[in-house]
Amino acid sequence: MGAIVIIPARYASTRLPGKPLLDRTGKPLIQHVVEAVRPARCVESVVVATDDQRIAAAVTAFGGEVVMTSADCRSGTDRLAQAADLMALGDDAVVVNVQCDEPEMAPQHVDRLVDLLERSKADMATLASPLPAGQASDPNRVKVVLDRQGYALYFSRSPIPFDRDGAAPAGYLLHLGIYAYRVGFLARYAAMAPTPAEQAEKLEQLRALEYGRRIAVGVVDHYAAGIDTPADYEAFVARCARGQQRSP
Repeated sequence: MGAIVIIPARYASTRLPGKPLLDRTGKPLIQHVVEAVRPARCVESVVVATDDQRIAAAVTAFGGEVVMTSADCRSGTDRLAQAADLMALGDDAVVVNVQCDEPEMAPQHVDRLVDLLERSKADMATLASPLPAGQASDPNRVKVVLDRQGYALYFSRSPIPFDRDGAAPAGYLLHLGIYAYRVGFLARYAAMAPTPAEQAEKLEQLRALEYGRRIAVGVVDHYAAGIDTPADYEAFVARCARGQQRSP
C-alpha cells in the first residue's frame, strides 16, 4: 500500500480568506495542490479533508476525493488525524500532510519525504530548503535548525540561528509545509495537549518537539513557495501566466 496524501483545507484564513478557492489562474488553488502531488511514485491516493461544503464542491468538480471532517478540529493535524480515522487507515499506514497552500510542491519531494520516514528512527518527517539571509526576518517564512544527524532542534518564525556577532552570514533553512507520519503516531500526536512554544509561535509541529518526539528533516535544493499572503498569491498567478505563455 502506498502513502496517502491528505490535504487539510479550511475556508477561514486571517491573511487570505477563502484561500483554497482562489481561482485567478483558471483553477482553484486547492486543485493546483492536488495536481502537484498526484504524480509522486509513492502515492496511492490524494484526499482533501475539509469541513466546508464550498471547498468540497470545488474538489468534487475537478474530480478530486474529499473527506468531510468536523468543524471543531483545532488544527490541520487534528483534521488530518480525523480524516485518517474516517478512512479506517491502519496504524502502520503512511500519511503525508500537504498544506492546502503549497501549489508548487514537487512530487519527488513527496517521495523523498516518505523514504526519509521509513529509513529514520523519527516519529515524523518533514522537509526544508536553503533560505537567503535577506528573507530570514520574514515571520511568514518558518525557519528550522537541525542537529548533526538531521533531526529538528527547533522551528521558529524568528531568524534562527541568530547571528549574534554578524561575523558571517548564518545558514538559514526554510521549513516546507509537508509532513509524513504513520497513522498510529498521528493519532497520539493529535491527542497531545497544545504546548507553550507551539501556541506562542503558532507552529503546531513544535508540539512534537516539546513532548520529546523526533522530527527527521530532509534538505532539498528546490524552493517551493507557499501561499501565505495576497502578495504570495499574486506572484503565483504571475508564474502560472508565464508558464502558460511558454506552453505550445
